[in-house]
Amino acid sequence: MGKTYNVPIKNRLARSFLRTTFRGVFHLISRVKIEGVENVPKHGAYLIAINHISLYEAPFVVSFWPVPPEVAGAADVWDRPGQSLLARWYGGIQVHRGQYDRKLIDAVLAALQSGHPLLMAPEGGRSHALGMRRAQPGIAYLMEKAGVPVVPVGVTGSTDDFLRRGLRGERPDIGMKIGKPFRLQNNEEKGINRHEARQRNADFIMLQIAALLPLEYRGVYADDQTIFS
Repeated sequence: MGKTYNVPIKNRLARSFLRTTFRGVFHLISRVKIEGVENVPKHGAYLIAINHISLYEAPFVVSFWPVPPEVAGAADVWDRPGQSLLARWYGGIQVHRGQYDRKLIDAVLAALQSGHPLLMAPEGGRSHALGMRRAQPGIAYLMEKAGVPVVPVGVTGSTDDFLRRGLRGERPDIGMKIGKPFRLQNNEEKGINRHEARQRNADFIMLQIAALLPLEYRGVYADDQTIFS
């Protein structure tokens, strides 16, 4: 058993307020559509894997998820005006992109081993375009260690201009489709083959997300033969 992961009381209280407030804001400025809530596990830890176009996916999914999940997000969010305040209120796990981060690995595993659902974007950063980019293999490494199911979630409508359009009164569509939980295949490979197997598992996660999205959102995962050839 790894380290225990505890959410401070101040964050737990803030999460209730933030989730209620953001649900109201999303309903006010946009047309919200959510499908597949019945696929969310009732108990235990799992990974919520999302596509990542802009900064709106995480607040949207967190606000409407049946329970408040933990969130692993880019460390620079904690330094941005406005976003940093929300990140500190809600709490979460900071990801330093492009580097090996033992503290991140320990925190993610502690959260999952303590029974918390956790939200992450396998792409490792915002695409700023509809089409998905290829996943980073690190997500598969974490799932190897955690041994929990993955719940794929496809988010639509969360483009960079979402808030601007909403504040102009356009009420753009935004939605998420939640897929059925699944588990990754065990990785028994060694050396370079182990890394390649992790990439295949990471790609498999993204393909499950892609299956929930319209074709224009699938990007490099529009044709699985492109990835696995």
